Amino acid sequence: MIRIGHGYDVHKLVEGRRLVLGGVEIPYEKGLLGHSDADVLAHAAADALLGALALPDIGRRFPDKDPKYKDADSIELLKDVYSEVLSMGYKICNMDCTVIAEKPMLKPFIEQMRGVLASALSTDIGNINIKATTEEGLGLRGEGIGAHALVLLEK
Repeated sequence: MIRIGHGYDVHKLVEGRRLVLGGVEIPYEKGLLGHSDADVLAHAAADALLGALALPDIGRRFPDKDPKYKDADSIELLKDVYSEVLSMGYKICNMDCTVIAEKPMLKPFIEQMRGVLASALSTDIGNINIKATTEEGLGLRGEGIGAHALVLLEK
């Protein structure tokens, strides 16, 4: 039995916050605004996993009104989600992600992000793909960063 899920997240860039994507801190003058560390890549990955199994999204699972998730490490939240996936008898086949950002340049951090996600999902790095793209000055216009994740699970 296989299941497929899609996740999407976007957060606004602001000064005074660190930028974390895929569990990797990226040097940049702005970071993502959010209740947790606002790691859009980890959030999209978690939502893809939850969606594949028709479970409530991360906003319902880790509500931003709950103080225990204030500044939470999104990779830890992703691990929590994946433990439920495993408890339901599924495991990851592969995950394909796209990060949408005008700036900063993400290419130097892609392999490190792949490694962090692979570790969090207890899978081989070859099962995790991450791409980065801009929107050619359209869409987010450098005001935020978004991410999509698509996952295939098998039982």
